[in-house]
Amino acid sequence: MVALSTLVGLWIAPRWGTAPVDMIYLPAVLAAAALWGIGPGLLAGVAAALAYNFFFIKPVHTLRIDRVADIVTVVVLLLVALVTSRLAAGIRQQARLAAAHAARNATIAGFAGRLLSSSTEASIAETACAELRRLFDCNAVLAAGLPEPHIIAAVPPNNRLTPSDLAAAALTLESGEPAGRGTPRTQPAEWQFHAIHSKGSIVAAAGLARDDGVPPVAEDQLPLLANLLDQLALALERARLERQAQEFAAIRERDRLRSTLLSSIGEDVSPRLASIASAVRELKRSGNGDRELVSAIGSETTKLERYVSNLLELEPAADQQPITAGDITIDLFQRAVFRKGKAVHLTPKEFAVLGELARHRGRVLTHEHLLRTAWGPAQESQTEYLRVAIRALRQKLESNPKHPAIILNEPAVGYRLAAV
Repeated sequence: MVALSTLVGLWIAPRWGTAPVDMIYLPAVLAAAALWGIGPGLLAGVAAALAYNFFFIKPVHTLRIDRVADIVTVVVLLLVALVTSRLAAGIRQQARLAAAHAARNATIAGFAGRLLSSSTEASIAETACAELRRLFDCNAVLAAGLPEPHIIAAVPPNNRLTPSDLAAAALTLESGEPAGRGTPRTQPAEWQFHAIHSKGSIVAAAGLARDDGVPPVAEDQLPLLANLLDQLALALERARLERQAQEFAAIRERDRLRSTLLSSIGEDVSPRLASIASAVRELKRSGNGDRELVSAIGSETTKLERYVSNLLELEPAADQQPITAGDITIDLFQRAVFRKGKAVHLTPKEFAVLGELARHRGRVLTHEHLLRTAWGPAQESQTEYLRVAIRALRQKLESNPKHPAIILNEPAVGYRLAAV
């Protein structure tokens, strides 16, 4: 481009003089700096300055400069090359950043879209592992559970974790920090684990590993991985809430059917059994009929009446019966709690937590379930509220609060009321 500009200048100079020739070199310097950066831009500037000096500044065909104006022209050509190249480099850098952000956003959107096509937690875990393997070209697993993590999904499915890998996964699940190969908390593990956070708790750990032993995630890929794991956490939380909603719906439907069935038994079966029992008694008094047959009918009728009576005790009215756990008596109907026969004062929130545990005695209730029941859906993540209430209940109800025997803790899951 500088040589072409020189030829154009040699054609112009004999006709209109050398004054406009210096402007001929500017497009070549600007184009080199904009297209290829500072190195080629400065080279074009130096070449343009030398060509202009050699062919158009008197004395021509020498590199000597006698006039100050000619020196300024040469310096300007060099400055134009420098400034233009820096500006062009900045523009290219911004364009690369914009393209990288667009690619990352597209990757995250595609990852989230594929997770949306999965409905259960197991299928979400399998889809996530498959996507992580495709995006980072490595093996992928999802592990959960403390103190001994277990694999909930793996791609390829034959992946196994060594004791060192399990120790790194447990460290991530406990601390929330990356652990394993290529992380600051390096361990003799082949896998690199990253925590999956949901509402302030760690629900799982994503493990990545390459067959060649190279760290699976480069430093510049960590922000992308963090965003993908956030999307995975949202998908797992969505699946958990959907599962709980289905369980609650099934419980409500079961209770409705049970109430309908028991009502039908009470209204339709009980009167007929009473009629049969009355007829049997009448036959016994009159002495008519076969005594053995009448006695057998009476015995079977008595058994059926007892079975029906036991079934009717399962009606919702049975909830009015006090619930006993150790030396604690919980009367849900009267909203009263007794310890060794003495009334125990509970705050409304404490009674709400204890009442929900009593209604599902022996069953583990999650932190979210208890918080939603006692404080409402907006407080599902406030586990500290629940800890304070459980601590107060144990102080009031347990013989030894430091070693509770009535309100039992299920680590990282929730609480249950002892079924004794």
